[in-house]
Amino acid sequence: MTGRSPLSPMSPPGLSSPGLSPPQRKNPLLRTPQPLLPPQARSRTALGLLKPAAEGRFALQVCGQCGTVAYPPRDACGQCLSADLAFRDADPRGTLVCETSVEVPSEPYFRERAPWRTGIVVLDAGPRVIAHLHGACREGEAVRLALKLDKGGQPVMIALSPTDSPAMADDPVLRELTASPKFRRVLVTDGRGAVGQALAHGLAKAGAAKVFVGIAEDWRPFPGEDALRAIPAVELVPLDVTDDISVQRLAASLGAKTDILVNTVEHIRPGGVIGRDDTVIAQEVMDRAYFGLMRLARSFGPVMMSRGADGANSAVAWVNALSVFALVNWPAWGAYSAAQAAALSLSQCLRAELQPGGIRVINAFFGPLETEWFQAVPPPKVTPTALATGIVRALENGLEDVFIGDVALDIRDRLAANPKAVERELAHEA
Repeated sequence: MTGRSPLSPMSPPGLSSPGLSPPQRKNPLLRTPQPLLPPQARSRTALGLLKPAAEGRFALQVCGQCGTVAYPPRDACGQCLSADLAFRDADPRGTLVCETSVEVPSEPYFRERAPWRTGIVVLDAGPRVIAHLHGACREGEAVRLALKLDKGGQPVMIALSPTDSPAMADDPVLRELTASPKFRRVLVTDGRGAVGQALAHGLAKAGAAKVFVGIAEDWRPFPGEDALRAIPAVELVPLDVTDDISVQRLAASLGAKTDILVNTVEHIRPGGVIGRDDTVIAQEVMDRAYFGLMRLARSFGPVMMSRGADGANSAVAWVNALSVFALVNWPAWGAYSAAQAAALSLSQCLRAELQPGGIRVINAFFGPLETEWFQAVPPPKVTPTALATGIVRALENGLEDVFIGDVALDIRDRLAANPKAVERELAHEA
């Protein structure tokens, strides 16, 4: 990868980007470029922007004494010297007062994507911010800022036009900060489940070039098979995450073609710990949720990480669909919750290991699903279509943690306020 942006032609400074075109077939004789990351140095205070960026919110420090909005992040208010500076959601609107286009950047990451536009935005909330610029932004006009995570997982600012447009996500700068499935090849690991099937439909609708859908015991028919086969972009492939050989064979075949991997494998069973006579059910749940993820990571992780800079064909994201009870155990579904917690911990390890390749790891947390295993659980519940839509939006917006459904959002907020109270309340529901 040399010269201009590997994702689409870079617009002349100040002009909107041209529409994104499907990538050309890769020449197998060419060397795959080594992934490079943007500058990673951040102060501990500046890392306070990580949480809102990971969740798709725009937040800045606000002084609790005088109300001054501060940027860049600092340890004391510049007006009253108070140390009471908390990150709060802020008004992202502002004006782009000046811009520049760097033709020969000093950083290797930006050098390969030159020219790179940056500018100074004066926010309506007060601070001045140096930000990356979307192709539609023009000097002197109104813009809105967004917090995004770059290839190295660090928070950065990008200026966008005040309103969304149909081709907005095609801009090469914004595409570097997201993981849009458009024109990319996606592997969904479980097509037998309702979630995997809904995802196949959602990803195809979002413009994915190819959606590989894993099917365990592919010789055995299953509900929804005909509908999956009817989608032009979908290809069913054999995959059983409980079988090392099955995972390794598919990775050997599709690893170099997988730009986004979405792990939807689940094995939901009710029950806690002391009410069982054996550990068979717990082992089955753990084998799919935890060891299944580990098998996928060992086989697909290295080749995806090596392809983080593979031009328009680069690998960009790994998605894990996890129950929100990975964050706090629901004793009525204790073994299932424990397996999800183990998978979450492994996902965090995977995030650190894939980061040098610029691969974004997204955790999509959901509450009880509208499926047969949660039949007796009262609403609100999450439909497979709603979960699939949330995952696609997380990819399109470059998020890192997304909470889908009323239960997941409620658990997130209550854990932030009083985690012990959540633990006691869930115990009473056992």
